[in-house]
Amino acid sequence: MTSGTEDEQLAQIKDWWQRNGKPLLLGGVVALVVVFGWQFWQKHQLNQAQGASVVYQQLLTAALDGAEVDAAEVSRLGNLLKKDFAGTHYAQYGSLFVAKVAVESGRLDEAASELRAVVDKPADKTLDELARQRLARVLAAQDKTEEALKLLDGEADKAFVASREELRGDLLVLLGREDEAHAAYSKAKESLSQDAAIGGLQLKLDDLARGEA
Repeated sequence: MTSGTEDEQLAQIKDWWQRNGKPLLLGGVVALVVVFGWQFWQKHQLNQAQGASVVYQQLLTAALDGAEVDAAEVSRLGNLLKKDFAGTHYAQYGSLFVAKVAVESGRLDEAASELRAVVDKPADKTLDELARQRLARVLAAQDKTEEALKLLDGEADKAFVASREELRGDLLVLLGREDEAHAAYSKAKESLSQDAAIGGLQLKLDDLARGEA
């Protein structure tokens, strides 16, 4: 009887293994792959961030340190960030600096190209707004004021309302649309504290008022 019972138990174990063993084994393998894959991805992301940070610091040094900016080195490092760390915050902030140096060197087409790439696919809202406003200024300098104005359509994030509306006012003044410019400057002023609103923005409003007198 004992032998028969053992045979039955062995048969049951074999049957259970056939039905459940392989799926459980496969599930264990999948779990290991997920765990190690996640750890590898995290390590890769950390290495990417560290690498991008090093290149970005080098770019800042080339762009800001010393009396003379190394424009060629800024461009090289900016391209390296875009190539090896595309879409990251470091790469896009790098593009802002490349554009800044290009503007200072009178290369407006290059600056516009760098900024438009960020506007087309920004890493976050702050980068979108910074690049958008700077691109609008570059386009205005290229006598493309109407195109620049279109970039400012819609509502900006609360933190950027004042700067966007003031810029909108500047562009409208260039186009001779002074009533609209006054409205934009007023909106910019309303979004600031009373102390902050006193200054260049108020002077612009006063200039428009004198022009209407």
